[in-house]
Amino acid sequence: MSTSTVPASTGRPAPERSSDRADRERRPARVPDWLWAAVLTFLVAVAGSGNPQLWRDELASWNAAIRSTGDLIAMLGHVDAVSGLYYLLLHGWVSLFGDSAMMLRMPSAFAVAGAAAFVVLTARRAFDRRTAVFAGLFFALLPTVTRYGQEARSYSFAVLAAAAATWLLLRALDRPTARRWAPYALAVAVAGLFHIVSLLFLLPHALVVLWRWWQDRRGRTVVAFAVTVAVALVPVVPLVLLGQRQVTRQISWIKTPHLRGIADLWNALFGSPLIALAVVALALLPLAWSRGRRPAVELLLVGAVPIAAAWVVSQGATSYFMDRYLLFTMPAWVVLAAAGLAALRPRPLGVAGLAAVILLGLPDQRQLRTETVKSGREGQKAAELITKGYRPGDGFVPVRGADSVFMTDFQVEYFLPPRVKLRDVFAERTAVANDDLFPVECEQPEKCLGTTQRVWVVTWSGTQNPYHKLPQEQAAALEKHFKAVQKTKVGNLQVTLVERVR
Repeated sequence: MSTSTVPASTGRPAPERSSDRADRERRPARVPDWLWAAVLTFLVAVAGSGNPQLWRDELASWNAAIRSTGDLIAMLGHVDAVSGLYYLLLHGWVSLFGDSAMMLRMPSAFAVAGAAAFVVLTARRAFDRRTAVFAGLFFALLPTVTRYGQEARSYSFAVLAAAAATWLLLRALDRPTARRWAPYALAVAVAGLFHIVSLLFLLPHALVVLWRWWQDRRGRTVVAFAVTVAVALVPVVPLVLLGQRQVTRQISWIKTPHLRGIADLWNALFGSPLIALAVVALALLPLAWSRGRRPAVELLLVGAVPIAAAWVVSQGATSYFMDRYLLFTMPAWVVLAAAGLAALRPRPLGVAGLAAVILLGLPDQRQLRTETVKSGREGQKAAELITKGYRPGDGFVPVRGADSVFMTDFQVEYFLPPRVKLRDVFAERTAVANDDLFPVECEQPEKCLGTTQRVWVVTWSGTQNPYHKLPQEQAAALEKHFKAVQKTKVGNLQVTLVERVR
C-alpha cells in the first residue's frame, strides 16, 4: 500500500494565484469604520444647525471671535482665558466663512466627527469590530452629540481631545515607544487648552497605567507616562494660573452639588433620561464577558472617575460639576454600552438593542432641532423691529446691570444689519475698549444721554414698565427726559421706542 506524504511547511505563505489576485482587485475596498462614523456624525450634527437662535454662551463666542486678534488677546487677559484657544480658532474660521449661526457652529460639528473616529478606533482596539460598528452608530445618533455638535463653544473640542487621548494611551501601552507617547502628550495639551476640567481624565489614565504595570511589571511604562504628562502640561499651567484669577467671575454661579446631582448630571450627559438608563444597564455587561473584562474595567474608570473627582472637588470653594464640563467622559460610556450590545446573544439581539436605544432618543433629537431649544427668536425679531423704525443717531439701551449675563445686547446686535448703527447710550467705555465682554456703564446716566433724540430700550416683557429691570439711575434718567411712543412685546423681550420730551 502506497503512502502519500505532505510536504513540510516552510513557514512561507503560499504563492498567490492569479485568480485570487483578480478577485481581490475586483472587490471594492471597504470604507474604514472610523471614517464612515465620522462622516455620519458630521452630517447629523450639521443638519438643522442654523435653525436655533444663538444662546448667550454662543453669543459670547461670536462677540469674541469678531474682534481683531489684538483686541481678542487683550480681552483674554481679563475674562474667558480658559476659552482662549477656541476663540482664536473661531476668529480665524469666521474671518474665512462668516458668522452665520451654521458657520459659527460648524467647527464643533467637525470636532464631534473627529471624536466619533476615535470612539470607533478605541472600541476596535479594546474589543472587536462589531463593538466598533455599534459604537460609531450609537455615538453619531446620541442627542447630546447633536446638541454640542451644534454649539459654538469649546466642549466638543474637549471631547475630541479626550477621546483621542484615550485611544492614544491604549495604543502606547500596547507598544510603549517615544513615537507613540508623543501624540498622547499633544492630545493631553490640547484637551487642557480647550477645557481645563477635561484634564480630569488623567486620573483614570494614571490608574490604567498602574494597573497595566501591576500586571506586567514594566516600570519604564509608568515613568514614560509621568514624563509625557509633565511635558504635556507645560503649556497648560499658565492658562490654569490665569483661569484661577478669573474663576470667581465666570463660574461662581455653579452650585455645590449634592449626591442627587450625580443622577441629574447623568441624565443630562446623554440628553435623554431613557438613554442614560440604557447606558447604565449596557455598560455593565462587558464586565461579565471574560475576553472583554479588562478593557471594560479600564473604560469604566475613564468614564466614572472624572465624574466622581469633579463631585469631590466641587465640594470646595468653587464648583465645576456641570454636565457640559464633563461631556468628555461620554466616549468611554458609548464604547462600554456598545460592547454590552455586542455581547448580547443571539447576535441579532444586539442589533435590535441598538435600534431600540436610538429610537429612545428620537424625541430628544427632535426637540434639539426646534427653534426654541436654546432660546426663542426674540433677539432676531427685536432687531427686525428696530431696523424697520431706525433713524440715524438713534440710541440703544439694553437691560444689563444684574442681568448682564443674559447678554440681551448681543441677542439684538447679532441680527442688526451694518447700516443700523445704534449708540449704546449708557456705555461710557465700549466692551472692546474695556478689554471685556461687557462695557463700562456710566456712573451718571443722565449726563451720558447727551443730545440723543430717540432711544430703543430693550428689556424684559411681562410688565407695563418700559424700563423694567434697568438700573434705577438709568430708568430715572430716561423717565425724566423721554416718553414712550412705541412699545412692542417680542417673546420674553420688550422693545420700547422713547423720544425726548420737547
